[in-house]
Amino acid sequence: MSDSDDDPPQLSAAAMAALQEFYTEQADEDRKLKEAQTGKLEDFTPQENWQLSQFWYDEATATRLADEALRVVGSTGRIACVSSPTLYRKLRDVKPDNCTVKCLEFDDRFQVYGEDFQFYDYREPLKLPADWKNSFDIVVVDPPFLNEECLCKTAITVRFLAKDKIILCTGAVMEEVVKKLLNLKVCVFQPRHSNALQNEFRCFTNYDSELLDKS
Repeated sequence: MSDSDDDPPQLSAAAMAALQEFYTEQADEDRKLKEAQTGKLEDFTPQENWQLSQFWYDEATATRLADEALRVVGSTGRIACVSSPTLYRKLRDVKPDNCTVKCLEFDDRFQVYGEDFQFYDYREPLKLPADWKNSFDIVVVDPPFLNEECLCKTAITVRFLAKDKIILCTGAVMEEVVKKLLNLKVCVFQPRHSNALQNEFRCFTNYDSELLDKS
């Protein structure tokens, strides 16, 4: 055994740079989270957690969906954003004061939004406040996983929350399951994400929407 075998392992320059970048991003996110907790919510922009299947909408998509939701509910309606925190953040910025928007999300980083946040696990689809039953004028939902089990359980949540209108964004491969479970139709508008994804995503509704029926 040579003397060098007793030395601690050394990372390559590329690995060190990648590790440093990771630490820098984590430190920046920790700083933003602390600022959000002290009231600077406009600066709270968490990194996507791919282990939670998180993919944030791009600005154009968040804006289009927010405009449509507000068009439906007006200035005093109720909107539920299920597994769609980037839409919640956009709505928070643009909604009228008397419009209620709730963020139903598994990621507890979004607790910084206080009473607007509701912990949500699609595996327990009805673990929600009892008085939320059929209380939302529109439910906008983006199931975290592209599989039938996730969509089935999320559909239970949607039917519990919605008075009537639903917008659902998910992979195009789920179209037949979406129609079967919730009787939604595909729209012309296609959601896009800030980090380009290989999967084609589509938007579905149970009502006619001029804003979503154009590209």
